[in-house]
Formats: sequence, C-alpha cells, structure tokens
Amino acid sequence: MASLFRRKIQTLKGVGEKRAGLFRKLGVSSVGALLRFYPRAYEDFSHPCGVREAPEGEPCAVRAVLKGPPAVAFSKSGMLLCHALADDGRDTFTLTFFQNPYIPKLLKSGKTYLFYGKVSANFLKFEMAAPEFFPADSAPAVRPVYPQTQGLSSRVIAGAVREALGLLPEKVRDPLSPDLLSHYGLPGLREALKNVHFPPDMETAELARKRLIFEELVILVLGLSLLRKKNVAASPFPLKRDYTGEFLSLLPFQLTGAQSRAIREGIADMMSGRRMARLLQGDVGSGKTAVSAALCYSAIKNGLQAALMAPTEILARQHADTFSKLLEPAGMAVGLLTGSASAPRKKKLLSDLENGKIDLLVGTHALISEKVKFHRLGLVVTDEQHRFGVAQRAALSAKGNSPHMLVMSATPIPRTLALIIYGDLDLSILDELPPGRRKIMTYAVTSDKRQRAFGFLRKKIEEGRQCYIVCPAVEEGQSELSDVTGYLKLLRSRWLPGCSAEALYGRMKAKEKNNVMERFAEGKISILVSTTVVEVGIDVPNATVMLVENAERYGLSQLHRL
Repeated sequence: MASLFRRKIQTLKGVGEKRAGLFRKLGVSSVGALLRFYPRAYEDFSHPCGVREAPEGEPCAVRAVLKGPPAVAFSKSGMLLCHALADDGRDTFTLTFFQNPYIPKLLKSGKTYLFYGKVSANFLKFEMAAPEFFPADSAPAVRPVYPQTQGLSSRVIAGAVREALGLLPEKVRDPLSPDLLSHYGLPGLREALKNVHFPPDMETAELARKRLIFEELVILVLGLSLLRKKNVAASPFPLKRDYTGEFLSLLPFQLTGAQSRAIREGIADMMSGRRMARLLQGDVGSGKTAVSAALCYSAIKNGLQAALMAPTEILARQHADTFSKLLEPAGMAVGLLTGSASAPRKKKLLSDLENGKIDLLVGTHALISEKVKFHRLGLVVTDEQHRFGVAQRAALSAKGNSPHMLVMSATPIPRTLALIIYGDLDLSILDELPPGRRKIMTYAVTSDKRQRAFGFLRKKIEEGRQCYIVCPAVEEGQSELSDVTGYLKLLRSRWLPGCSAEALYGRMKAKEKNNVMERFAEGKISILVSTTVVEVGIDVPNATVMLVENAERYGLSQLHRL
C-alpha cells in the first residue's frame, strides 16, 4: 500500500502529464496526496425540499415532475433560452436554461428529476435559473466539492479520487489501533477515506471527517512530544546565577505577580541544566517585554549573548529603544540589525557581534541571514510568534549551539489549544495587567453612525489625544473594502478637515515608514490611517482610540491584537 500512496498522480487513469501539472498547483503530486485532498464542502441531494421551503440565496435540491417539453426562445441580444415548467407536488415553478441547445433532448415531459440550484421567488412565482438536474432514481445523495484551480474542475478531481479509491486494497495499514478506533467509535482508514469523499449521507461524511481529524491530532501530538524530548536535552549554557533582583533594581516600576512568576519559570528552566523552550503568552500591554528583558539580563550577566527577532522593522526599532533604556545603564551593549541598515554600519555591527562586543542583538528576519555570526549565543527571543514559521525560529536557534528559547505572543490561546499548537514548548501566561492600565472599551458602530464616530474622534483630538484608523486594503480598486489612500483623502477633505493625518502601510519604503511613525510618536500627527501593520505592538501611549473599518474581514485573534 505504501507504494500506491507514493505513486505519481499522472499514472492514474484519466490524469496524464498535463492534468498532473494542474493537480500539482493544488499541492497534489501523488495518489496518497490525492486521497488526503479532502472536499471543502458537500452538495446535499439527500433531503430535497419544495420551492416554497427553499433557503433564500442558497442552492438546494428540489424533486419535481417536468410538466411539459422545454420551450426554446431567443432573447433580444440573441441568447438561446430554454424554459420548462416543473411541479414539486405543491407548487409549479419555471426552469430557465441559457445557451444550452441540448436541454429539449435531455429533459423529458412527465419524468421526475432532482433539480439543484438557487430558487428565486416573486409574488409566489418561483424560478430556478440554470439548475443542474439528475433523473430522480439515479441522483447522488451527496456530492463532494473540492478546492479547484483553472482547468481542473471539482468533477474532474472527483473522478480521479474515485479512480484512486478503486486501487486501495481491502486491508489498509491504519496508523490508529483497533482498540483506539473501537473506544471512540471511529471507522478504519479505508472506510474513512471512502466516506469522506463519497458519503451516502452527511452523517457518514461527518464521522469520516471526525476520524481523519482525530488521526491528524494524534500524529501532531506524537510529533510534538518527540520535539519536546529534544528540548529536555542538556543545555550547553546553564545559568550559574540568577540576576533578577539586580535587574529589578533598575526598573522604574514594579512588576505584576504574573510577570514575576513568568521570570521565575524562565530562570528555573535556564538554571536547571536543560534547554529552556518556553511560550510567553499575554495581552498587548501585559508586560511581556519586561519579562524577556529580565531573562536577557541574567543570560548576559552569565556571559552569554541574546537575540530578539521581531516581524517588522518598526517593532524591531521600538524593542531596541526599550531594551537600550533598560540594559545600557548596566553596561550592556544593545545592537539593531534590519534590512535597511547601511552596508558600513552593518559590517561594523556584525564584526562587533562576532567578537562578543554586542550583548543583545535586536532585529527583523535579517538576524537569520548567513552573515550573522554570534560569539556565544545563549538566548533567543521571538516576538509576535504567529508571524514566524517553525523554520525561521529554528534558523535563529541554529546561530548558536542549542540556545535557550523564549517565544512571545499576544494572540489569546486557550491553554489546552496552546498545549497542542506549541506542544514542544512550556507555557507561561501573563494574566494580570500592570497597575493603572484601564479596561479597553470596544463598540460595534454601523455605517449610518459614521458621523458620530468621527465626532468622537475629533473630540479626542481636541483633547490632545491621537487616533488610529485601520483599513483592510492599501489602494483604491483593490476591492470593495475601505483602503488607506482613498480613506486618507476623504478624511482630509470631508470627514475631519483640519486634523493632521498620515498613511502607513507595509509597501512603503522603510525610511518613509519610520519617518511617519516617529512623527506620530512625537505627537506631530493626530490620525494614523494604516493597514494591520500596526497590529504588532507599536507603542504610542497618547493614541487612545482605534477605529477599525470593515471589522468583519478580520479574525478574532487579529482584532484582539489590534
């Protein structure tokens, strides 16, 4: 069976080299990958309804008798139209087909069909435009709908899957044991693969899907447990001494109980003799930076170097400024490496880093470039972990000899889910906010109250505050969504004239972005109209209001980070 799963997809009947190229666009290059290429949805023909009960705007199946032969006509523009009348037992409705001269031969008067499409109603007159149809006695119960690419329809994919399923032997090696399947009432692998693609009903499809998801989770957890075993290996950089008390004496504020607990957990890891691999999760403003700074301080005092990787240049600069203020008074050297750094400056920085003159290097993805060499890298920190892949995290760790690792995320992750997604990491949660931090108030505002919303913004600006406005698109014409450039024009000319407003988005040159952010941080700009580039924790305490346009287009995690 293993050889069947590895068999190239072009060897399947009806595929061939040209079609195989289209399958590869979908990430399917073997028979095994095709069998694991599951439908994204199903068309359910098993519960036909009458046209009167049809859901509005949704396709559905209607069982009906054709009342007479289809009539052919032409529109004013010359389009071929075919009209027919059908009866579902309670109501009659019109069928309309476009540019299909074969309809009169395919539909026979008096026969019962299953019609599948959207029903439109007007004064109890019902119509289905261009529905699919099957003789009632040979209609499928459920039909799979696959992700597609141009030139490769869902029907063609279904045909190839049916061919692949036909090659499966009666006994298939199953990664799940019979006892496990029996305990959870799940089908075997062969049955699950067959029923996830071509189920007799939706209940069977759901059970097959449940079994395959369960299998993926079991394999994921087992794989992560293997990674976890690697993490408990002895560390080449065990800390000899905890310098947390010394670090706290440098702070102009007091830590929360959650911050103190997270620091203790991290220090305990690094002093235990094993490699620290820890996820620090907490809301924006909960104090993750102070925790990471405390761990960096102890690591540096023990003769190690530290690295902090941030997803954007703006955030990297912000971190470099924060860490410089915290660590440089203690005689520690903080460096900043970004893609836009000049060649001479970068050369000097990399030389100092390799010679051990820089204790903490803050930067973007530039940190994992080949030329970056550390003298004794003992601690790696990644901020906004959701922006980095496992490979990037590993590439930064590879700059040293199994350094300690701390990853930080502001994305709210339930503990059980975190244990699955980050199963290779221990978990520290910052569940307290620093004193004086007020609760964030969130309101959903419909477009008819836009002027009131802008009135609120103007009031805050007149009080000396600043505002963010977040749009999902950058330029006009990209979509029907609000865009940064068009929004800025309307803001200046119509909505809030007289208020200083500027734009910020990812495609701007680094120098332009930094200039805008610096002026916003200095209070010279009242309103920053931006894309979600601001979600990565830009710190401007005077900005107290954020207006998010087209909020329905963002995920809950992204809105939370914003």
